[in-house]
Amino acid sequence: MLVLLNFIAFLTVTGYALYLFTHIVYSRYLFVKLGKKEALAPNLKERLNAVLINVFGQRKLFKDKKSGFMHLILFYGFIIIQIGLIEIIIKGFIKGYEFPFGDAHKYFTLLQEWTTFLMLCAVLYASYRRYIEKLKRLQSKRDVKAAFVYIALTTLTLSILLALGFETLMLGHKPDFVYAPFSGVIAVIFSGIGTTAGTVLFYVFWWVHMVTVLAFMVFVPQSKQAHELFALFNVFFKKVGPVGKLRKIDFEDEEVEEYGVGKIEDFTQQQLIDLYACVECGRCTNMCPATGTGKTLSPMDLIVKMRDHLTEKGAAVTSRSPWMPDFAFKKAKANQWALQAASPELAATIETPNLIGDVITEEELWACTTCRNCEDQCPVANEHVDKIIDMRRYLIMTEGNMPHEATRYFQNIERQSNPWGMNRKERIKWREERDDIEVPTVTEVEEFEYLFWVGSMGSFDKRSQKIAQSFAKIMNLAGVKFAILGNDERNSGDTARRMGNEFLFQQLAQENIANFQACEVNKIVTIDPHAYNTFKNEYPEFGLEAEVYHHTEIIYQLIQEGRIIPRKEVKEAIAYHDSCYLGRYNGIFDIPRQILKAIPGVLVLEMERNREDAMCCGAGGGMMWMEETQGKRVNVERTEQALRLKPSTIGSNCPYCLTMLGDGTKAKEVEEEVKTLDIAEIVEKSLM
Repeated sequence: MLVLLNFIAFLTVTGYALYLFTHIVYSRYLFVKLGKKEALAPNLKERLNAVLINVFGQRKLFKDKKSGFMHLILFYGFIIIQIGLIEIIIKGFIKGYEFPFGDAHKYFTLLQEWTTFLMLCAVLYASYRRYIEKLKRLQSKRDVKAAFVYIALTTLTLSILLALGFETLMLGHKPDFVYAPFSGVIAVIFSGIGTTAGTVLFYVFWWVHMVTVLAFMVFVPQSKQAHELFALFNVFFKKVGPVGKLRKIDFEDEEVEEYGVGKIEDFTQQQLIDLYACVECGRCTNMCPATGTGKTLSPMDLIVKMRDHLTEKGAAVTSRSPWMPDFAFKKAKANQWALQAASPELAATIETPNLIGDVITEEELWACTTCRNCEDQCPVANEHVDKIIDMRRYLIMTEGNMPHEATRYFQNIERQSNPWGMNRKERIKWREERDDIEVPTVTEVEEFEYLFWVGSMGSFDKRSQKIAQSFAKIMNLAGVKFAILGNDERNSGDTARRMGNEFLFQQLAQENIANFQACEVNKIVTIDPHAYNTFKNEYPEFGLEAEVYHHTEIIYQLIQEGRIIPRKEVKEAIAYHDSCYLGRYNGIFDIPRQILKAIPGVLVLEMERNREDAMCCGAGGGMMWMEETQGKRVNVERTEQALRLKPSTIGSNCPYCLTMLGDGTKAKEVEEEVKTLDIAEIVEKSLM
């Protein structure tokens, strides 16, 4: 009779928990379905490979090796003990039940016990990192939910060992310290309580375990633990192709009345999966240059706020309550959304939260440098930058709302095709500053191998002109046939696109591609990583068919081929800075370092944040042309990181980075002691 009552109680509790779990998960599915449909690129092999590497291989988590190892134990431990959970459930109804593994069962028991113990250790270590070590990225207002996770997992693991220990007493068995070491210790400690007490305590902890499992199951989909359900799908369905490539807007679609994202449902369904896949681990925020210098932007908070907003709005629009204890759900707001869906006229008299302004502030959107440090760190492949740019697109192209610096930038690009509004006919004058270089235009030569895209910085900025001149000199010495467009060169449109003006970007892209085709351009080389990334990864969608190179790639190739040989000693201790658009966007880290190492006398110094983890200089995403009004300047912070190495030179591969770092040395009043040089300038010194 007791077994029957126990079975009925178990079925009742489990049935209700499964109902709640299914209800909440299905609600999240409906909320995600509110987003726009997007055609899925059919690259199954690449998608499965991403799942294997990032989900089952836990690659991103090992950027922090301590957390990575801890999470690896939790991830696989949780999977392994689920097999044992089935056996434990049956033990509650069949006394002494074991899986029919024969003699091999003892090894199964050993695996389960050690897995459970290691999981307990991992949970305790995770608690230590958050509450004792107080790891900065883990400190948030959501510590209550985090505490519940630690308590639940601790209870989950301890109750397994306690239940198994008291089962040994219930059955009158001798403790097995070889194959059941931890439950065996528990059995020895309580060996004097007798069989009856052992039986009672077995069922007590059996029920503690069952209730914890079921409660945690209901908790998971409505908390940050939802990543356990959504992360795999998020990684599988993420965009394939070049990282950071932005979605194209079809301006020929006459049915579209608004551009960009002004409402949460304007995001694609894949973008909305991101919101529920978020782990809230803070890795993105920990590496964000905006957050680190006191700006309001926090990539993690951005995702979490949008997730809560989607949950609130989705619950009303789909008439699916996310269930009463949902931490993200706020009844008053949901009622407002429901009213909005049912009666727009009446709802107009009630203030409802807007995605931009109420949920996400404009200050947050304009603080982003689009460096992708957040995305590179994210263990579940969340893409923060494209969401920010989509909302910028709405502000600029739908509302016409933008900072005055952005307005001036766009006007200058439209009128003179450069950010300063300087006369476009002066674009070619940089080549006249040195009489020892030959820089022909495409109309001045019969043939050329490379089109040298100088870019607005190399053409108009006095400091960046020196980079263009040095690279031209290197190509002259190597006998490379190249030409420039001269005054016919326009802006690449990269910054316009990142700032949210997709229309201007597409206009520039079409004009540039037409120009390339008219000049029969097959290879393009540029000193600008931003133009390099745009030409290589985004222009092909608009019709560009050409090989694209960064100037460091060409310099490295010339050294390898022996067409240039750095012989002259350059005694410099160089703190090397990785630019975001060459590094994180295109994975080029080794080539610049190999070039520097090929120069006699050069000592390459690595900053604490380097390669994939390198901090942005602060110029990306249009920030080069805008004032920082909050916190510390990003370029000053990055410069200070370089100066800690006591270098004689700060080296880079990007005219934007060089300008920002140069301004940083001036702000720190060390510009006389510490030079800022591009790799091309350093190489030229070794050749002359």
